[in-house]
Amino acid sequence: MKNISFLCLFIIALLSSCSTEVTGPNFYYEILPVETVTIPEEFAYGETYEISLSYLRPSGCHVFNDFYYLSEENQRTVAIVNTVYTDEVCETFTNEEVEVSFNFQVNNMSPYVFKFWQGEDENGNDLYYIVEVPVTE
Repeated sequence: MKNISFLCLFIIALLSSCSTEVTGPNFYYEILPVETVTIPEEFAYGETYEISLSYLRPSGCHVFNDFYYLSEENQRTVAIVNTVYTDEVCETFTNEEVEVSFNFQVNNMSPYVFKFWQGEDENGNDLYYIVEVPVTE
């Protein structure tokens, strides 16, 4: 009987020490404006090209995650996605430029139109740097 009482007390103490507080994720995603783009003036059909972008990293809590990449026929919309960590004390940067890149394979003979997201205007409208790249054989 003593062992059962001790076991019951131990289980109650264990359960009462567990936190029932539900915590959310310690990060969120943020799309940051493209500052500069390095892209060829023309593409050759069937080739693969590196396209480089730069953006301004606002703080040490901002870490490159991926590209937002939307493909519609021969139009590509591209933006930079950062993970922003919320549970850390982070250094604030002044214009720390970060360069990232992706590979693009040319699989169509029509010109490609790239729209690189550069933020929003004062009315909340999206702004893009638009580049049309012709394709040669």
